[in-house]
Amino acid sequence: MTNSIIKAGIIGGAGYTGGELIRILLNHPNVELAFVQSSSNAGNPIHKVHADLFGDTEITFVAKHHYDIDVLFFCAGHGEAKKFVAANAIPSHVRLIDIGNDFRLTSDSIIGDRTFVYGLPELNSEAIRSAENIANPGCFATAIQLGLLPLADAGLLTEVYTTGITGSTGAGQSLSATSHFSWRTNNIQAYKTLTHQHNSEIVQSLVQLQPNLADTNNGEKGISFVPWRGDFARGIFISSTITSYLSLAEMQDLYSDYYKDAAFTFVTTEPVFLKQVVNSNKCIIQIEKVGNKFVIHSVIDNLLKGASGQAVQNMNLIFDLPETTGLKLKTSAF
Repeated sequence: MTNSIIKAGIIGGAGYTGGELIRILLNHPNVELAFVQSSSNAGNPIHKVHADLFGDTEITFVAKHHYDIDVLFFCAGHGEAKKFVAANAIPSHVRLIDIGNDFRLTSDSIIGDRTFVYGLPELNSEAIRSAENIANPGCFATAIQLGLLPLADAGLLTEVYTTGITGSTGAGQSLSATSHFSWRTNNIQAYKTLTHQHNSEIVQSLVQLQPNLADTNNGEKGISFVPWRGDFARGIFISSTITSYLSLAEMQDLYSDYYKDAAFTFVTTEPVFLKQVVNSNKCIIQIEKVGNKFVIHSVIDNLLKGASGQAVQNMNLIFDLPETTGLKLKTSAF
C-alpha cells in the first residue's frame, strides 16, 4: 500500500495525544485525515481546541465516526477503546491503533476476533508489520524499555533500579491538584513509588527477551521504578542502574549493535538532555559507568515517541511505509 493514500480516523481527538496525532497526520504525505471525533467538541473547528493548528486546517470535530477509512486511532481515556470495540461492529479491513492502555498486556490483548500486538518497534517490528491491531506502549514504559532492551537481549539483566521524571502533559489535559501551574512550577514530587501501572508491560517485554529474568532478580520479575512529576510541560528522562562487569566500550558496542537499524533510537557518548528530543519521535540513550555499576539514561518526548509519534510509526510499519514517513520532526533545541 506504499503508493496509496491511507484514510485515517481518530476517536477522542481533543486531548494532548489527539492534538499531536492530528498535527502529524495533517502533514503526513500518505495520509488523508477523514475525521476527528470528540463528543464534547462536535461542530467546533479543531483549532478552537488545538490552537497551534490555526491556519493549518479547517476540519471540525464530529460526533459520529464512520468506517470509510483504513486505520482508526483511539486517543480517548484508558478503558474507552475496549468499550468501543465491544460495542461497535468494526469492519475487518479497518486497522486499530490504541494509544491507551487497554490492550497492552498479553492477558488483555484479545477482544472478540481481534488480537492486539504490542507496538514497540524496537522489539516487535516484524509482528507489527503483519498486525491488524496495535496496542501502543505507555510513555514511561517506552523510555524505560528502550534503555533496557539490549541488556535483556544479551541476558544481562539482574536487579534494575530506575528513576524517571515526566512533564505535566503526561497527566493529560484535564486539570488535577498536581497538574495546575501553581502546583507544578518550582516543584517536583515522587508518586506511585514501585507501583506504577507501566511496570507490568515493561516486565512483559523484558521477559520476552530474557525469560530467566525471575531467576536473576531474587525470584521477582520486575524492576524497582520510582517515577517523578516534573515542573516542565513535556518530556521524560529515565535513569536505570544495573550491575555488570562489562567494560564501558563493550556496553556501548552492545547498545550500538542492538539499535543499528532503529529508525528513531540513538546511542551517544555525550550527556543527554530533554531538549534533544522534545517535539520529536527520537529516543536518545547515554551510558555511564562507575565501578561495576552502569547507569543508562534514556530521553523521549512523552507525547510523541511515548504516544502519538510512536502510533504513527506503527501505522507506517503496518502499511509498508518507511518508519520515518511523516515523523521527521524538529526538536525544540532552544
